[in-house]
Amino acid sequence: MINELKKSILFSQLTPDQQQRVVQNAHMVSLNQGESLFEQGDTADRFYLLLKGHVKLYRLSPAGDEKVIEVVTAISTFAEALMFLKQTIYPVGAQALSPIELISIDAHDFTAMLHESVETCFVLLGVMSQRLRGLIREIDDISLHSATARLAGYLLSQKLKNTDEFTLKAPKQIIASRLSIKPETFSRILKNLSQNNYIDIKGNHVRIKNQLGLTTLADVCALPDDGLLKSFDTPPDED
Repeated sequence: MINELKKSILFSQLTPDQQQRVVQNAHMVSLNQGESLFEQGDTADRFYLLLKGHVKLYRLSPAGDEKVIEVVTAISTFAEALMFLKQTIYPVGAQALSPIELISIDAHDFTAMLHESVETCFVLLGVMSQRLRGLIREIDDISLHSATARLAGYLLSQKLKNTDEFTLKAPKQIIASRLSIKPETFSRILKNLSQNNYIDIKGNHVRIKNQLGLTTLADVCALPDDGLLKSFDTPPDED
């Protein structure tokens, strides 16, 4: 399990003794698509390192409407911020979007380890700062970009360097919710992008036909490729 932990920047920077301590209080979890890891309101005594698959973090309104907060990808940690907030319950639910494997980590023991090591605190603060910068980018995107621009930017972020073709990582309704676009609007934008030869889409398979035009729609021409990817790797969250 230590080798799996080291794939994450958070755990790779711990000392060997600290890594061993984490492992002693951790366990592996495997879930099938659609299974829940925890529900909104459950006791929050653990956080997680996702090794394989995708996890949906979501909130339910009093009326039962679902809002996707984040789609967690492999080699990412989540729910660790609750250690700082002394949060006793999960404010969101977590559900597997595909078969997943993850490591469940004892939050109480990890917090105790932070009290014992200033260096470890700074490691975790660095990880949290990166996430904060991503949230700030989201705020900028919310303010400046329309639904079409957000979707165009998201599609560009999924494109690999050496090919214009890729498969969407999550169901379309999940991506729509994460981008804060209504499902019917999401479908209409995809149709318009296809009819205007920006993309070709069949099922979940996408081929970008006009990258320059799509970039113009996304209004990110001034960003370098890595900046584009970072801006839309965690899509924005807005009504």
